[in-house]
Amino acid sequence: MEVEGFSENAMTILKARYFKKNEKGELTENKPSELFKRVSKYIASTEKTKEAKKLWEERFFQAMMARDFMPNSPTLTGAGRGLCLSACFVLPVEDSLQNIFEAVKNAALVHKEGGGTGFDFSRVRPQGSFVKKTQGIASGPVSFLKVIDAATEAVKQGGTRRGANMGILRVDHPDIRDFIRMKLDGNSAQNFNISVAVTDKFIQSYKNNSTYDLVDPRTGDEVGKMDAGEIFNMIVESAWKNGDPGLVFIDRINNVNPTRAQGPIRATNPCGEQPLHDFESCNLGSINISNFYKEDANDRIDWARFKEIIQMGVRFLDNVIDVNNYPLKELHEMAHSNRRIGLGIMGFADLLIKMGIKYDTEDARKIGREIATFLKEEATQASEKLAEERGSFPNIEKSIYNGKNMRNATVLTIAPTGTISRIAGCSSGIEPIFSFEVISKILDSEIRDIHPLYQRWQEKHPGEPHPDYFITALDIAPEDHIMMQEVFQEHVDSAVSKTINFANDTTTEDITNAYMMAFDMNIKGITVYRDGCRAEQVLNRMGTDTPHPLDRPDALPSTTHKINTGLGRLYITITYFENKPFEVFCSIGKSGYSTMADAEAIGRLISLALRTGITTEEVVSQLKGIGGSEPIFHNGALIQSIPDAIAQVLEKYTKEVHINKQDLNSLTCPVCGASMLDEKCPICTVCGWAKCLGT
Repeated sequence: MEVEGFSENAMTILKARYFKKNEKGELTENKPSELFKRVSKYIASTEKTKEAKKLWEERFFQAMMARDFMPNSPTLTGAGRGLCLSACFVLPVEDSLQNIFEAVKNAALVHKEGGGTGFDFSRVRPQGSFVKKTQGIASGPVSFLKVIDAATEAVKQGGTRRGANMGILRVDHPDIRDFIRMKLDGNSAQNFNISVAVTDKFIQSYKNNSTYDLVDPRTGDEVGKMDAGEIFNMIVESAWKNGDPGLVFIDRINNVNPTRAQGPIRATNPCGEQPLHDFESCNLGSINISNFYKEDANDRIDWARFKEIIQMGVRFLDNVIDVNNYPLKELHEMAHSNRRIGLGIMGFADLLIKMGIKYDTEDARKIGREIATFLKEEATQASEKLAEERGSFPNIEKSIYNGKNMRNATVLTIAPTGTISRIAGCSSGIEPIFSFEVISKILDSEIRDIHPLYQRWQEKHPGEPHPDYFITALDIAPEDHIMMQEVFQEHVDSAVSKTINFANDTTTEDITNAYMMAFDMNIKGITVYRDGCRAEQVLNRMGTDTPHPLDRPDALPSTTHKINTGLGRLYITITYFENKPFEVFCSIGKSGYSTMADAEAIGRLISLALRTGITTEEVVSQLKGIGGSEPIFHNGALIQSIPDAIAQVLEKYTKEVHINKQDLNSLTCPVCGASMLDEKCPICTVCGWAKCLGT
């Protein structure tokens, strides 16, 4: 049921994540207008006069109620409640135990406030280095990343928000191999996205099929050489397997950084769209560009109204800096010194659909270029105008704006938007639609989500095929994803969050080509994701054929295995059809009837899966590693449970299966239990929980 124009889904998210509650957990806000009144009043409180406070409070309120503009989630949850309102932070990690654990503490304080943190571990001495003071051996940056990951997990367990982190290591760090492979086990760094900071020298070495220098971060001295092709291929293979690591083109980020005179930028926020100096933060907001579609306007966009919202958005985000409550003194100082803000857009894919323009065309890129150009010009002018009224940011002499008026060191960011786009009822950031029709499951219920524009077209054209502009992320070639990212990056002074989607059957060569294309197109970073690479596909596109199990031939060859378990001796009979496992029969001796029934049921379900075309590898991946109450060793192998025993037997008939416990769990929302889209940063469509956004 809609409330004040907000959809039922939006209301579910608002109630779960944003409406204010009392100490008993009871809602004290029940309508969007109450939430946005609280936010607008607090953000406008920094205006100088009573009249200005009233004027801007009303403008901020109307923009949010119309879903034309939404600030980042921490602003919606924290405004007027004494909390921090920024989403993005970068915290330094220096090469000392004291500083590392100071970073752990600082990260916990940020996560408690609902923010996400980025870290560069490149200054930490490599594993095996001699520690003079303790006469010991250093454990290296990967081990300390895991310390912060564990602390993040503890904060998550103690509160309602999940901490989100970005971990970065320079490609010339001696521990780069361990860093690249860190997440392949499926268990490590569950609260981190990771990226390799690649240098121009490294890319040139790769192109020249040569080696590059490894550098000791303490001394700056060369300590060895590495084959660039070997490391590059290792990055590609890991990204192909599970989506990590991404690439950050660190030299490019620093070459165009407006405040590069203040020193190098080393890290970004968790989604990569906000490069920041140490102890720097940024608050973000996004304009729903879909709302500015106007059929009879020039280019079918209401440019005049768009301009008004851009100017309003810049002022809103600049106000946030002054009313914000920062968890650390250093964050407060850096925020006020550079006054970075990140205004962007969302709903771009919806706008293209309204225009009848296919996402992967030059016409779409032309529209994107016009929007990005206009956004840059108007946001820059709005910041200049604010500087005339309020003064330029204090560090302007250490920036490219020295001698000019400029209120904010940066003004634009294209964020993934996550839950705020779901509140606004539009597509995320500049991403295409992942799927127009999705089936998900929450507890025992099946939910069918249909994109509203898609559904509206169906109702008007029953039985007709959909136009080609109803295109999904996986139907778009990777190069078209990258070209759209480049269109916006050209005009954005921070960075652009964009996932480059690949089909499941893509090759490592395809990912290599995407990385090189991104580098050649002056993009600041790239994240790839191969569909289904992390776990089974828990959401299915509607309209696919329903599979049916094959009939059983009258006679099949079989093999019976005997294996000891903690509940008794298990007998597993496997039949074969066309030289592949076709059925599994299980029985267990000296055990209760319930255990016997469970073993038989597992066998029947495995048989049904195999006869329906599910691969043996997939069956093994689901069963392997399931723990039980009575684990036991059998022939030197740990048998954790009956399902684990069956998996170990089946694995003899296929290649070794590497399980990914984290990803199997992560596609079920930890807040409400709903299944989520198989994406790099999945977001729950029911309650709004977002893995990568820390909410």
